[in-house]
Amino acid sequence: MSYVDYFGMCLEPFSNAPDTRFYFKSKQQSEALEKLLFCIDSNKGLGVLVGGVGIGKTTLARHLLDSLSEKKYESSLLVMVHSGITTEWILTRIAIQLGVEEPANDRLILLKQLYERLIQIDQEGRRAVVLIDEAQMLQSRELMEEFRGLLNLEIPGKKLLNIIFFGLPDISDCLRLDEPLAQRVAVKCHMRSFTADTTATYIKYRLQVAGAQKLFFSPEALTAIYRYSGGLPRLINTLCDNSLFEAFMRRVDQVSFKIVHSVAGDLGLLQQPLNKGTSSEKFPDLNEIENMLDRLEQKN
Repeated sequence: MSYVDYFGMCLEPFSNAPDTRFYFKSKQQSEALEKLLFCIDSNKGLGVLVGGVGIGKTTLARHLLDSLSEKKYESSLLVMVHSGITTEWILTRIAIQLGVEEPANDRLILLKQLYERLIQIDQEGRRAVVLIDEAQMLQSRELMEEFRGLLNLEIPGKKLLNIIFFGLPDISDCLRLDEPLAQRVAVKCHMRSFTADTTATYIKYRLQVAGAQKLFFSPEALTAIYRYSGGLPRLINTLCDNSLFEAFMRRVDQVSFKIVHSVAGDLGLLQQPLNKGTSSEKFPDLNEIENMLDRLEQKN
């Protein structure tokens, strides 16, 4: 038996694997999505979404991609997996993703092929969109110049290609490698950590999607998850997943403060610094936490 069966759910609620079923429509994510769609639908050219590690950038990128119907858009998502990417590779991949058949090895010929394909997409009444995840990996002036060149593929009064970068704050340094490209950023969004209330709502939502009939976390446990995760969705998932497993191992029906505290210790999060993107809400320090544990011990 797994903890999913033990708690009467049909899905694992806190996996960090991308799953559109668990997309959480928070206020800031909705606002970011609206801004990026505005950038695309208005043919602004270049949009940027910035956020720290584990904040949910990839989830939002995938949700944006799913929101772009084939009838209106020719869209693709490219993930930059390392910093050794070349201009030849990126240009070829974008051409393939946008439907260029048999892309040429010669750069000038390939650019001509891509331009003709973009014209075709425009004549079909659609917009071409390329989403670039982990864009902070684009760490050379040549790559930035290549993207500026792609944004120059246009017809009178209209850009033919929209590009959205998703990346860590370091992406600003990458853009500054080519100042003319940095000046072309039409829309820029910043994603920040969840507040305490949003953290609790997020946990409840994922449990509901997984088929849970009740909340398996005590109020004190929810507070501890927020404190130790700093409001970062990835860490929230990890803490909740491990805490539910620990509750299953102990054969209890609720995740307590003590369980979360123990799990946070195992994960090395007891000294977790606050994420810069978090709100100004006051967190309990470690002495307060130890006192809370003592009170719980006395209560029990």
